Amino acid sequence: MIRLNGGGGRGDYINDFGSGEFVDVRAVRFDRVPAFVPDYPDPQPADGECVVKVHLAGICATDLHLTRGYMKFKGVLGHEMVGSVVSGQKEWLNKRVVCEINCVCRKCEMCLGGLATHCLRRTVMGIDGRDGCFADLVAVPAHNLHAVPDTLSDEDAVFVEPLAAAYQVLAQCQIDPRMKVSVVGTGRLGLLVVQALATTGCKLTAVGRNAAKLMMCEKKGVQGIHVDELVGGRDRDVVVECSGSPAGLGVALRLVRPRGTVVLKSTYALEGQAAAMPRVERSSAPPDLSQIVINEVNLLGSRCGPFPEAINALARQAVEVRSLISRTYPIERALEALSAAADPANIKVLLKINPR
Repeated sequence: MIRLNGGGGRGDYINDFGSGEFVDVRAVRFDRVPAFVPDYPDPQPADGECVVKVHLAGICATDLHLTRGYMKFKGVLGHEMVGSVVSGQKEWLNKRVVCEINCVCRKCEMCLGGLATHCLRRTVMGIDGRDGCFADLVAVPAHNLHAVPDTLSDEDAVFVEPLAAAYQVLAQCQIDPRMKVSVVGTGRLGLLVVQALATTGCKLTAVGRNAAKLMMCEKKGVQGIHVDELVGGRDRDVVVECSGSPAGLGVALRLVRPRGTVVLKSTYALEGQAAAMPRVERSSAPPDLSQIVINEVNLLGSRCGPFPEAINALARQAVEVRSLISRTYPIERALEALSAAADPANIKVLLKINPR
C-alpha cells in the first residue's frame, strides 16, 4: 500500500485494483498492557505477502493469555479473522479470505518435510514475532490465504481458524463410533471440538463447569457433565483437554483409560505470569503426572489444523457457530471486548473492524 501524502493523517492509497481513501490504521497493540491505537503504522508487506483489510476478528483464550505474559508477546494482537485482500498478488485482489497463522520460510528441514506449521524460522500472527489482525490492515503471506465461499457469512468465516484447530484432533487421532471420547472444557474451543468430534458418531461427552455451556452441548446431542459430578473414570479411549487451565490435564487423566490418549489443546500463561487470571483458571496443585507413566497414557499435543476441512464443514453446515457469538464490539471498544471475552458467561466475542 502506498500513501500519496506520506504517513500521517487521512490519505489516499494506491493498490493493484485502483485507488481510494483510507483512514489511519486502527489497531489493538499489547506492550505490558493492551491499548487501542488510532494511528498505528501501515503494515509493510514482504515479498510474496498480501495486505488484508480485516472485516471481523475473534478473541480467543490465547489472546487473553498473551495479555497475562504468555509467549512474552509485544505487538498487535489477534489471529482469528476474515477480510478482503487490498494489496499484493493480483490473483488475490478483492477476494474475501481467511488466513493461516503460521508464517513460514518454506526452506527449512521442517517445511521441506511437510511440517511447515513447525517451521524452524516461523513467526505466528498475533502470537510470536508478527503483528496480528486486531487492526484495519494486516500483512500475511499469500500462501497462507484461503478463499471464503460466497455462501459463508463473515460471522461464519471468522471461526475457520479455531475450527481448523478442532479438526486437527481428527487429523491426529483415529476416532470411530465404537470409541468413548470426552472433551474437557466447554469454552470457545471446546464447543468447536465437541461439534467436530460429534461428526464421527463416537460415544461423546463434554465435561465443564458452566451450566449454560453444558446445556449447549446437550442441545447439540452431546451429554454434558459438570466436573464436580464426574463418577468413575479411566474408561475413555480419547480425552481432548480444552479447558485453558493447568487443572484440565488432571481431569483428563482421571478419565482416560490405560493406554488411552489425552490430546492437549490448552495454552496458558506460566505460574507467576498469571496473577490476573480468574480463580477458576488456576490450579492449586499440579496434576499427578505419574499416572501417565503408570497407565501408559499417550499424551499428544495438538495445535493448528486444516483450513479446507473447517471451511467445508461450515459450508455444508456440519458445524454451527452463530450461537457461539456472545458479543460484538467495534475495534475502538477493544478493551471492553477483551474484558467481555474473559467473562465465563460469554463464549465468543468478536471485533467489528471493517464490516461489509
